[in-house]
Amino acid sequence: MLKNTQQLLDLMSRLRRPEDGCAWDIKQDFTSLIPYLIEEAYEVVDAIERNDLDDLRSELGDLLLQVVFHSQIAQERGLFGFEEVSASICEKLIRRHPHVFSDAVFNTDAERHLAWEQAKAIERQEKNKSSVQDSVLSGVAINLPALMECEKVQDRAAQHGFDWPDIPPVFEKVLEELEEVKEAWQSGNQAHIQEEIGDLLLIAVNLARHLKVNPEIALKESTKKFSRRFHYIEGQVKASGRVLKDCELIELDAFWDEAKVFFKSQTVKN
Repeated sequence: MLKNTQQLLDLMSRLRRPEDGCAWDIKQDFTSLIPYLIEEAYEVVDAIERNDLDDLRSELGDLLLQVVFHSQIAQERGLFGFEEVSASICEKLIRRHPHVFSDAVFNTDAERHLAWEQAKAIERQEKNKSSVQDSVLSGVAINLPALMECEKVQDRAAQHGFDWPDIPPVFEKVLEELEEVKEAWQSGNQAHIQEEIGDLLLIAVNLARHLKVNPEIALKESTKKFSRRFHYIEGQVKASGRVLKDCELIELDAFWDEAKVFFKSQTVKN
């Protein structure tokens, strides 16, 4: 094992030692660490999106610490240790890449993707024992962000034939769901409005999937675009010596249009 990896494992073991470790580290368990695990994963993503490679190195270390932390807790309980975690992912990588580590031949990305999904399906069958878990949707983590979970569920269903064969009907379904949202809004029934909004979002994810767009990334990028333009509006209003609430919507809309032109010109320059 690499020297620094072993040092990290030793440090974590020392921090968890009941007689002279860290009180905070000692009292943690799998559940209490969930927020930190999620936070560290998002901070890795943030470093990547900012293209801050020094920060990325640091954040990957923080994320690795979470893996080591959970592995240490599991080892203390006699379940498994870091070595077993490493062995598990090595076995999985070899199993899911027969075209690299065996003599399988895939001629297209579609063939590789199908083989990958078939390998995962076999793994799920081996893992899941109850009749409830025998569904083709078994194994989709319920704690994923909503867009990611929706995409994975739909993709899984599509692999088993439950999908539109082409794109035009998906556009039609989007318009249908949008009309149903409008009807729900006119009814004034808030529960029904929420249901129909959910259906609209679901079909929007389906459209993204058919257009080969990652909905989570697409929404993230659109949110960042909105924020940039809104910051521009704030800057223009501040320069005029006012605050946002002093402005009419028509003026804010004009600043919004300016922002669109401004950032488009910046993109062209770059």
